[in-house]
Amino acid sequence: MDSRANATGTADELLDTGLLRSGLKINHLRLILAIEDHRRISTAADSLGISQPAASRMLAEIEAIMKAPICERVARGVELTRYGEALARRARTIFLELREAAREINELKTGSGGSVSLGSVTGPALNLAVPAIRQVSTAYPGIEINVQIDNSNVLTRELLAARHDFVVGRIPDDLNPRLFNMVEIGFEEVCLIVREGHPLLDKPLASAGDLPGYDWVFQPPGTLLRRAVEDSFVSAGVRLPATVINTSSIILTLSIVRNTNAIAPVALDVANLVAGNGTPAGDIRVLPTQFPIRIKPYGLITAEGRALPPSAKLLYDLILKQSRA
Repeated sequence: MDSRANATGTADELLDTGLLRSGLKINHLRLILAIEDHRRISTAADSLGISQPAASRMLAEIEAIMKAPICERVARGVELTRYGEALARRARTIFLELREAAREINELKTGSGGSVSLGSVTGPALNLAVPAIRQVSTAYPGIEINVQIDNSNVLTRELLAARHDFVVGRIPDDLNPRLFNMVEIGFEEVCLIVREGHPLLDKPLASAGDLPGYDWVFQPPGTLLRRAVEDSFVSAGVRLPATVINTSSIILTLSIVRNTNAIAPVALDVANLVAGNGTPAGDIRVLPTQFPIRIKPYGLITAEGRALPPSAKLLYDLILKQSRA
């Protein structure tokens, strides 16, 4: 029998019976959200900086308080039961309210024009977010804008954890799309970059068969750009590169490419920024190739059921306007 049916009452009823008065702590809520994000107790524990036995004990405490099963084992780890999902939903609201309270108090103390936390993948950050940020900071000198540049897998989880107001990116395949609202705003062109003098630059166009013989610098496994490149290899009928360096750092990627014969896929906007003639990074070149990399559209992503504060809504609207211009 499904363990979800082993307790009486509905999930929401359980949450309405004074659980916080029964001993539920903030660290319990953090653990539930980490389990929802990572689907493994060991990985959730690592993300919180605690041991797996400590996480297991905390989980047992939560289930004792709720008098209901919170998660169950599945083939690839664990997943939350309906009671766990209900608790996670409320936990996200609690952490959001705490963050917004801290933000409001800070703004009252400093008399500032508010703050915004934005996450973005690299290409749209350059061609959309930067112009919008410039407009906002010019019109509202007191505003504080926090920007994280990373891949969509990281950013969407940060959004769910209420550490960003909104994200410019894509919803990963392993997350429930119902957790988000997304407005598509553009396509990100992807190209391959190499160092000046790379052997493949001697060819008018590098073919797919030329590419596996070189080292590659990839985003971490499972990221959308990484999968798009791997799909391109499969579609071309050539083997995947044997030597791969995994990093989400664009600075490290550029450094490796500049100093080796490695190849790296990056957003075309990034390549145009670093491959300009006469710039310090002018030893980076875009590799002409017959190797199309198709990646799904990106968009403005917010968390379902979470309203944007005025300062974040202002930046959101400007990025949306910029994309449509």
